[in-house]
Amino acid sequence: MTGWAVLPLIMLGQIALAAGPDSSERPVARQQGDSLRVSVAPGGAIAPPERDPVARAAAEGGQGMKASLRPTLRSAKVEQAARARQRMLAKGAVCGDLAIQGKRVGRVAGRINGCGIEDAVKVRSVSGIRLSTAAVMDCTTAKALNTWVRQSAVPALAGQGGGLKELKVAAHYACRTRNNRKGGKISEHGKGRAIDISGFELADGSTISLLKGWRARRSSAALRRMHRGACGPFGTVLGPEADRFHQDHFHFDTARYRSGSYCR
Repeated sequence: MTGWAVLPLIMLGQIALAAGPDSSERPVARQQGDSLRVSVAPGGAIAPPERDPVARAAAEGGQGMKASLRPTLRSAKVEQAARARQRMLAKGAVCGDLAIQGKRVGRVAGRINGCGIEDAVKVRSVSGIRLSTAAVMDCTTAKALNTWVRQSAVPALAGQGGGLKELKVAAHYACRTRNNRKGGKISEHGKGRAIDISGFELADGSTISLLKGWRARRSSAALRRMHRGACGPFGTVLGPEADRFHQDHFHFDTARYRSGSYCR
């Protein structure tokens, strides 16, 4: 008889033969249920039946299918990250940034012409640093505040009192004129684009105020570093040396000027 020899494998089920003069594939015998595999070497020797699930899956997979029992670690990490994101969102992420926690307020109408916010948020913490008072602002200002806290405020105070814990908010949204002057232009506070910071609470419970700390040996360098670091994320930066109205706080707002940020 020519061609492949008939093998006595009745107890093992049907034999699938891969024919061809140069074929390197081995004939495989499969039985439904047990899914045993028998390999026939080119010399006619029969290898022991295999119960290896990977080999079985590869033999039975069909065209275009690849068998793998490797744990889907990547999928698990993606799912874990998605669950973490959902938990953060449930806590109150706003402005599309998990580092900015608070709640959406929506449109805030002003009592005088020029005031108000189209899409306001009420921020309670940024980059894990809480605000002493939840502050109302727009998302542009919230993102600038988050950037400044992460890049400047936290590093500046990293070596004092266990690090930064809280921002002391002196002012946020308020429908008023600049420096509360009658007949003056509307303040950036009245547009939801400004926040005033008067001091900082550290992890050990101690506080640093702008009024006393700006020239104090222990805190002067850190406060001046934060002042410089705000120039960029914010369009206007005013500190204790700007004028008599800002002796005790930083004023930050996101107004933009053609000449760049205004920092004093």
